[in-house]
Amino acid sequence: MNPSFSAWLLVAASVVAEVVGTVALKYSDGFSKVLPSGAAATCYALAIWLMAVAMRHLDMGITYAVWAGSGTAATALVGVALFGEQLGAVKALGLVCVVGGVVMLNVGSPR
Repeated sequence: MNPSFSAWLLVAASVVAEVVGTVALKYSDGFSKVLPSGAAATCYALAIWLMAVAMRHLDMGITYAVWAGSGTAATALVGVALFGEQLGAVKALGLVCVVGGVVMLNVGSPR
């Protein structure tokens, strides 16, 4: 398998770990609940480790931008789905801009 493709799979797994960690953080109730607090810390540590391994084969700037943008968009959508957070027109447009920015960074990056 292409090392670059494998690295992007690690970035995707890192985003998933970060989103799960953020959901656990919400359930931790300000770190007052032990199990979700531990899950949040574990998921965040896993997310950073996966991203660090991916950066062996990817540029740091684009990797971090994709991770942060994808994580932000996914977390916002999970907030809507799990916690009933509002998704108004302005918030939806913002998410479209984030995703569009990530796509543009990938398209504009030298191969």
